[in-house]
Amino acid sequence: MFANKSRIMEIIPHMVGEIKIAEVISDGLIIQQQGDGTDLMGNVYYEGYDRIILHQENITEDFFDLKNGMAGEILQKFSTYRVRLAIVGNFSHYNKKSLQDFIFESNKGRQVNFLPSVDEAVKKLSL
Repeated sequence: MFANKSRIMEIIPHMVGEIKIAEVISDGLIIQQQGDGTDLMGNVYYEGYDRIILHQENITEDFFDLKNGMAGEILQKFSTYRVRLAIVGNFSHYNKKSLQDFIFESNKGRQVNFLPSVDEAVKKLSL
């Protein structure tokens, strides 16, 4: 368990062979602004993980509005530091084509994925 700007978060470890994946759990928002992504990444990396599962409900809705640049800034940091990220949730209610296209293109790669379940996220991050 660790705190990030007064939010208590718990890491649920998932092991696939030698690969350690951190599922981050919180009862509130973990990502509210751009700097929160860097803080999260640093805290989890310090705990020995370079693969993170984050739940959609722990991310501000602003993240999913691509016009404001929040998602791009945060995800660029994850890419720069080579920390893989899977965001788990139901993204079908976002009806903006640009976001759906972004999710589709992200899911073709390995760095950032948007997936419907923790099981699928663990599977994808273990590859």
